[in-house]
Amino acid sequence: MTIATGLVVANLYYNQPLLEDIARTYHTSRAKAGQVSVLTQIGYATGLFFLAPLADMVKRKRLMVIVFAFIIISLLLTAMAPTINILIFASFLIGATSMIPQILVPMAAHLAKPNERGKKIGVIMSGLLIGILLSRTFSGYIGEYFGWRAVFYTAAGIMLLMWLMVGLFLPEVEPDYKGTYKQLMASLAHLVKHEPKLRLAALRGALCFACFSAFWTTIVFLLKQNFNMGSSVAGEFGLVGAFGAIAAGLMGRLSDKMDAYKLSGFTLLLILISFIVFIFSAHSIAGLIIGVIIMDMGVQATHISNQSIIFTLKPEARNRINTIYMVTYFIGGSVGTFFATQLWKNYQWNGVCITGITISVITLVIHFLNHPKPVNKAVSV
Repeated sequence: MTIATGLVVANLYYNQPLLEDIARTYHTSRAKAGQVSVLTQIGYATGLFFLAPLADMVKRKRLMVIVFAFIIISLLLTAMAPTINILIFASFLIGATSMIPQILVPMAAHLAKPNERGKKIGVIMSGLLIGILLSRTFSGYIGEYFGWRAVFYTAAGIMLLMWLMVGLFLPEVEPDYKGTYKQLMASLAHLVKHEPKLRLAALRGALCFACFSAFWTTIVFLLKQNFNMGSSVAGEFGLVGAFGAIAAGLMGRLSDKMDAYKLSGFTLLLILISFIVFIFSAHSIAGLIIGVIIMDMGVQATHISNQSIIFTLKPEARNRINTIYMVTYFIGGSVGTFFATQLWKNYQWNGVCITGITISVITLVIHFLNHPKPVNKAVSV
């Protein structure tokens, strides 16, 4: 489950270190090439919204086997895209079909013992986070030496292998929901309305991921402009971020023992600190490396803390709860990517960093304004 989670989620991020090469291939602007990344994330949110809830009403393994076929088709279409617009459309399809990790994470929460749920989620999430970060390293190197199209041909081969592995080795989990698909989707609104912890976690996650995506989308432009470095170096930053992801995996254990509100306050502060480091590191590789480690620890640890909170709410609706959280999360990511690529045109790196600082401060304010109310104890007279 951990390996599958990491390899599938990587499909969403292969394009980020390749945006400069893609823009050059199609003789288009960086802003237009940035739409490849934006539409991938919007596609992911779309797939999450319409497909992930199905895991509460159909057999999960069967659903994943079907979706894998469409992942492979989408990757091949991306590799062969003759125009930038077809590439953007194919990238949307990659995002929409690569939602399998968001079936596997609730599945891990379902199978885990209650007192070990945070730990088990942390293990799966470590695979997911390392997949996110090392995907950039992989695509950066392959793109540098074999061209960006080779990245997606290779990814299609990896997905074919994982398709077989999931079909052969993953256990089946029977669904709990007995209603129709229409009723299933209608229940999402009910969950949003009646679960304040879910609303707060989703908003907190979306704002954090907006910061994360803004950085990773524009770092390749900064490296090219200030250091004359290509996609392979942008990919190497994924290796640096992987250390942060490994450390963040330990937060799953902490979430079983520590108050989630206090833990989130600390991890949100790390994101703010990272962008303060970034704004002074436009010409310093060492500074960027330090900032990447701090940012990835903050973003990923906040994410794990959020999921530990939401998966305790309604066990029979974990896939729908996760859908609400992750759709909001990736909408935040796509908004962060969009604003970062637009701000880059006029304000360059400082614009990106000020945006990250502003969003981080807003997130901290929202977090502390929603301080859990103390439980009033009855006083006997």
